[in-house]
Amino acid sequence: MQALRLQEEGGEVRIDEVAKPSPPEGGEVLVRMRAVGLNHIDLFGYRGMAFAQRQAMPIIVAVEGAGEVEAVGPQAKGIKAGDKVVIYPGLFCGTCRRCEEGRENLCEDVAGIMGFHVDGIAAQWVKVPAQRVIKVPPAVSLRDAACTTVTFATVQHMLFDNAKLEAGETILVQAGGSGIGSTAILMAKDIGCTVITTVGSDAKIEKAKALGADHVINYIEERFESRARRLTDKKGVDVVFEHVGASTWAGSLLSMARGGRLVTCGSTSGILAETNLYQIFQQQLKIFGSFGSTVRNVVQSLDKMAAGITPVIDTEIELGDFLTALERLKSRDVFGKIVAKVP
Repeated sequence: MQALRLQEEGGEVRIDEVAKPSPPEGGEVLVRMRAVGLNHIDLFGYRGMAFAQRQAMPIIVAVEGAGEVEAVGPQAKGIKAGDKVVIYPGLFCGTCRRCEEGRENLCEDVAGIMGFHVDGIAAQWVKVPAQRVIKVPPAVSLRDAACTTVTFATVQHMLFDNAKLEAGETILVQAGGSGIGSTAILMAKDIGCTVITTVGSDAKIEKAKALGADHVINYIEERFESRARRLTDKKGVDVVFEHVGASTWAGSLLSMARGGRLVTCGSTSGILAETNLYQIFQQQLKIFGSFGSTVRNVVQSLDKMAAGITPVIDTEIELGDFLTALERLKSRDVFGKIVAKVP
């Protein structure tokens, strides 16, 4: 079969001919992959971040994607050949206390992340345990489903499990043109929030407004924190959706109302940022770190897609153009998601 593999840290990414997985046994499922969503974690994996303790190189890339079940093992329950599915990329144990509580992203014995620590899903066939396969509703396309596990489900976990976003609140969404930023706008507007978002160019302003954002700020030309406070009569926002990191961190804190909540899942502009601790306790701010999602979040996200909240797609590419597309992600020359078709 064909598989897209990173040959060495920061090196060539090419389509190789590799052995197709053996037929599924026990509780295994064999999935014919159809689409792969690109994410910043793929860029981090390509660079060989220090916390990426690899299997032997080369490694099959990609963390997020969708396909169709081709075959199931005799002990695989609730899934059958022909089902559309997504694959949960975290190698959770399924038996620890947190997994039994449905908090798989806090697994006490997690074995890594597909496409980052072990072979990923940018291949024609992938074999995984049935517990990490989630069915896609009939109304959801495989292209859209390919944006579920790392994009929609991450936002679902951030906004509703952690930040506890409520109808009528005001939220500041950083980098509204990104995959998770655009998704956060859609989900927040769906429950009736006022959305303020930042973008990095004037060309993205109208696109963000078209998603429903009430106020769009070009953070290159304007201090977003000053604008956010003016827009809220100097009160500040109830929630900040943060994933940029060092370049926006201080401004995000200044944008918050007393008792406000900030939820963060990323640091694309750097991992170190000064924090005014006096501001944290004097304003009684709450900061939530959020990583990944749970299986429940994936199901919730697919249900939202089926109900009409669909991902913003920047472009569809061929699998062989994966590395070029990663460079576009790096330069932030995207609005929404890049999805690669699996041949």
